Amino acid sequence: MLLFEKYGFHGVTVNEIVKNVGTSKGGFYHHFTTKDELLFVIHDTFITYVLKKAIIATKTYQSPTKKLQAIIKDFVKVFDLYKPHISVFYQESIYLKPKYERLVKKKRDQFKEIIKQAVYEGKESGEFREDIPVEITTMAILGMVNWTYKWYQQSGAKSIDEIGDIYVDLILHAVLKNETVASTAYDELLIEKPFFTL
Repeated sequence: MLLFEKYGFHGVTVNEIVKNVGTSKGGFYHHFTTKDELLFVIHDTFITYVLKKAIIATKTYQSPTKKLQAIIKDFVKVFDLYKPHISVFYQESIYLKPKYERLVKKKRDQFKEIIKQAVYEGKESGEFREDIPVEITTMAILGMVNWTYKWYQQSGAKSIDEIGDIYVDLILHAVLKNETVASTAYDELLIEKPFFTL
């Protein structure tokens, strides 16, 4: 992973990969048919993580607010857990073969739909503002959190959990009804207190 980060996907040969990880070419091709498949697996590793966590959140919590908070927290955490994977993928994703692009899109669409459904449920239940457009709100959440890979540093002043709390606080203030945010019930809707207290 570090080789790809440093030299780029096409700047690293299979020989260099196997030498770096201490295996053989046979060992590499036992797991991956091509280097392109490796690039797909790099993405699949982190998108599978956030997708599984999002599914767990939807099954665990009835409240759309709690669902959305849990999804965001785990979504943010992926940029710490899989930082090299994500950096490599975003730098090199243009080289994905069409069949792998389709697989990537399928899981990304699944994840997007889970967030979209949480936003929709929040509006329907009366927890979220009635005037927020579901599709644009969903894309705004995805865009905001996805951009983390551009600036997040593990050695930074804020831990990934603190950053997750900040995102949750910002997003919930944007989607919750004003009376919900202003009431003491706000804290009860959260899994844990936001980084910024009200």
